[in-house]
Amino acid sequence: MKNNENTYMKLIPIMLCFFAMGFVDLVGIASNYVKADLDLSDAQANIFPSLVFFWFLIFSVPTGMLMNRIGRKKTVLLSLLITLVSLLIPIFGDSYIIMLVSFSLLGIGNALMQTSLNPLLSTIVSGEKLASSLTFGQFVKAIASFLAPYIAGWGAIMAIPSFGLSWRILFPIYLIICVLATILLGYTSFKEEKEEGEPSTFSQCFALLGKPFVLLCFLGIMCHVGIDVGTNTTAPKILMERLNMTLADAGFATSLYFIFRTAGCLLGAFILQKISSKAFFAISIICMLIAMIGLFLFDSKTAIYICIALIGFGNSNVFPIIFSQAMLYMPNKKNEISGLMIMGLFGGTIFPLAMGVASDAIGQVGAVAVMTVGVIYLMFYTLKIKTL
Repeated sequence: MKNNENTYMKLIPIMLCFFAMGFVDLVGIASNYVKADLDLSDAQANIFPSLVFFWFLIFSVPTGMLMNRIGRKKTVLLSLLITLVSLLIPIFGDSYIIMLVSFSLLGIGNALMQTSLNPLLSTIVSGEKLASSLTFGQFVKAIASFLAPYIAGWGAIMAIPSFGLSWRILFPIYLIICVLATILLGYTSFKEEKEEGEPSTFSQCFALLGKPFVLLCFLGIMCHVGIDVGTNTTAPKILMERLNMTLADAGFATSLYFIFRTAGCLLGAFILQKISSKAFFAISIICMLIAMIGLFLFDSKTAIYICIALIGFGNSNVFPIIFSQAMLYMPNKKNEISGLMIMGLFGGTIFPLAMGVASDAIGQVGAVAVMTVGVIYLMFYTLKIKTL
């Protein structure tokens, strides 16, 4: 009983860190407001989410190696400190350069956090419970994600002149929560197991991509986050393009996506204890495929909302299933595998850039086409999921 109580107490700061991990998703709605404030094109505005996820390419594998040296908890704490700085900067201005710096630091902090927090969770939860625990963490993360458009919309409507914040009130609110997460994690102890053998070098880490299943997982993560960031950014634009809605009204589409992604994560934490990961993954991908077809065909608000909801539910459990598959496939290389999988979040750079170019050329249907490519790959990945 005491061990269970101790585990639950350790889960509290970890789950608060998962909430802080969700701050990265504010870039979707924030990029739309920055676009309006600075009169940017789609391609220019999409640089913001692309820049955030670019840093996953640079920092994920080095973070996996850093964990081998200083430990997972200290790495998470470092990521929280960088996130704190990223949330502090926009309070003092909203120029293009300031937002570039802020989103860059947000991406760097999130790269460190996502690489180190998942393995830190595996120190207190293991085996078959890991996928459902990671899913619950994604549920907590999604709460921060779907709250962001509401907070930004409230700030835009209230337009608090004494602080000059408007939609940017997002930053001080999330800053306070990040401080709390840092304090609680700092006072919590974890027993971190030492990995077998000598720490891997860069070349040895990247050599793991030579294993076909690890490479499949890596590409799956790229597609998952590409669809995630793509929907987050593009959903309001579809409504604005097809129904002439204002950004304040269309911003609900982003919240709707995260509401259903949050619900999917919560349900997934229980469903994955009852059915196989492969079966649930297949159901999730079918939901997204139906949604993509719908976004090509329908122009009514109700139909578009249903499609966005289906993407949110379908994409909610893709990451934890793929991540747990990779971690359990090579349990003696968790830090290195974690670094490689989080590097796959670089898909959040590739997809928005391609979607921005496509939407500038032929409208938002071009952005939908790019996301559909990711869904098709995930259908292929479904056939390769292993029973571990």
